[in-house]
Amino acid sequence: MNPTPAKPGGTRIPSRRTVLRGAFTAAVVTGTAGALFPLLDRDPAATARPAPAPGPGAGSGSRATAEEFAEMYRGREIRGTATVVPAGAPADDRGAVAAEPVTEIRIDGRPLHVMRRADGTYLSDVRHYESYPTLLETARAAVDELGTARLAPPAAHHM
Repeated sequence: MNPTPAKPGGTRIPSRRTVLRGAFTAAVVTGTAGALFPLLDRDPAATARPAPAPGPGAGSGSRATAEEFAEMYRGREIRGTATVVPAGAPADDRGAVAAEPVTEIRIDGRPLHVMRRADGTYLSDVRHYESYPTLLETARAAVDELGTARLAPPAAHHM
């Protein structure tokens, strides 16, 4: 018994297994492409840039403010700064100093914990499912999410 019968011209008909394998492969490739497309289709101009490192004239103890704001937004006072602090150890053999950004946001005087992602964007404890290109946008999104609620006071650290 021949598993793939031949057509009258001598060509072989693909088996059901071969057709299903090809269809499955095409579906996986299409699904992967669809999932990755939003990541690859980003406009480079719209993505956030990391905070600039201090210039060549900056000493090891100097700080450069990358972003600073203070405003009233929806009846809430928001303040924030991103300061680039040179790290203590050289980053490579040439002796270059790696810059480490220090961020702070306060909403009505209470601190909002903010984390910087590897791509230079920020996310907060209040809106931790979305990241924002600037601290100001992060603070505004937190205020939008909080509504009339207040941030909880910072927890005391016990050792």
